[in-house]
Amino acid sequence: MSPAHAAQPPRILIVGGGYAGLYTALRVLKKLRGNEATVTVVDPRSYMTYLPFLPEAAGGNVADRNLVAPLRPTLEKADVVTGHVVAVDHTRKTATVVPAAGDEYELAFDYLVVATGSVSRTFPIPGLAQHAIGLKTVEEAVSLRNHVLWQLDKADSTTDPEARRKALTFVFVGGGFAGVEAVGEVEDMARDAVKNYRNISRADMRFILVEAANRILPEMGPDLGVWTKEKLEQRGVEVYLNTSMESCADQQVILKNGIETPASTIVWTAGVKPSPLLTGFGLPLGPRGHIDTAATLQVQGFDYVWSAGDNAQVPDLAVGDGAWCPPNAQHAYRQAKVLGDNIVAHLRGRRQKEYKHANLGAVASIGVHKGVAIMFGKIKLKGLPAWWFHRLYHGAMMPTVNRKIRVFLDWTLAVFLRRETVALPEMAHPRDAFVDAALPQPRLRRADRAGGLSFAAGNDHTGGVTATP
Repeated sequence: MSPAHAAQPPRILIVGGGYAGLYTALRVLKKLRGNEATVTVVDPRSYMTYLPFLPEAAGGNVADRNLVAPLRPTLEKADVVTGHVVAVDHTRKTATVVPAAGDEYELAFDYLVVATGSVSRTFPIPGLAQHAIGLKTVEEAVSLRNHVLWQLDKADSTTDPEARRKALTFVFVGGGFAGVEAVGEVEDMARDAVKNYRNISRADMRFILVEAANRILPEMGPDLGVWTKEKLEQRGVEVYLNTSMESCADQQVILKNGIETPASTIVWTAGVKPSPLLTGFGLPLGPRGHIDTAATLQVQGFDYVWSAGDNAQVPDLAVGDGAWCPPNAQHAYRQAKVLGDNIVAHLRGRRQKEYKHANLGAVASIGVHKGVAIMFGKIKLKGLPAWWFHRLYHGAMMPTVNRKIRVFLDWTLAVFLRRETVALPEMAHPRDAFVDAALPQPRLRRADRAGGLSFAAGNDHTGGVTATP
């Protein structure tokens, strides 16, 4: 321990307040005695997002505020800093923090946990950055919902057949959990919403799901993947396997299989990659940019640094040599508990445990009363039973009692009340009305701008999503 640290309890610095970071902090705080150590959590957002609920938020089944857990009230005994850690000096044991406001500064630590999570994995596809939207943040989910509903408003209001066709074409790229759940939830919402319009119907809408592999939901096995594909196709979703998107420049989608169509909505869910900030942390990285950890979740070569979650390359002892734990919430939650225990064990000079967890299964919702699930590798559920299991599992896993109650209340109200299908597209440009009022002469705002036809995901300090006209 350096002299700068000696006069104070050791500081445990946790970089990232997502699933792994939040639950590590909770575990450590629960185990610490008195002034044994302090915990500081740094994250660019002041809340943790429960990612499995993002498709439901995009479909309007869960309110946006109810799928996030605010860090400060959840971690009352920890110091929470809103900002980025952009560099780590291991010689001096300091982290460079860029706060949400003000100048950057150095923060000393004794133990370090890196849980920065992941970001969307993208490719240099023409038009992708200008016109697509991901599904990694609550802001993206809410923007997607408002955008889709606004396209229905536009299509119902115009007599231009090309404008209608473009507004009513929705392309989803990526056939994993995020992509399949997103297209299922959004199609379900659009099917409900279109009942309120006179000039358009579900038959006018076109939903396309694109997957580069030979099946969707590979984690579910081939049979459940095939069943899900068939169910989506029965609902009118076009599912194209063994293909990819080559371009979406000017919102003209071109697929590798030769299909070409204008589309105002392009959703990108083709995988994730570790946070690019990791390159400044001075830690060993695996071939895909993940932090190389031992089974104890300690970073290789460092006895005071741990890592878990989507940004970590953790050996999967339940599978065997050469296998790594997949980047999902199930592993992040369980890794965090072991990681927290190991930090406290290290503080007290005790032996650390290895992380070993057999996959309990997987669940996916593809709309209200529709889902697939596999439990313990053997029990397979389809349709309504799988959907109920999906809701029970994720409702139970939602952090904090407050948020659990709010989510279950959302679902309960949905049983008795119709789904809200009101578009709030101007949330993307909240100052427009004031700017118009302040101008010497009124201007006619284009519906394109109000609807945010094109999306560009922003990585600013607020973590927001910017819609561009």
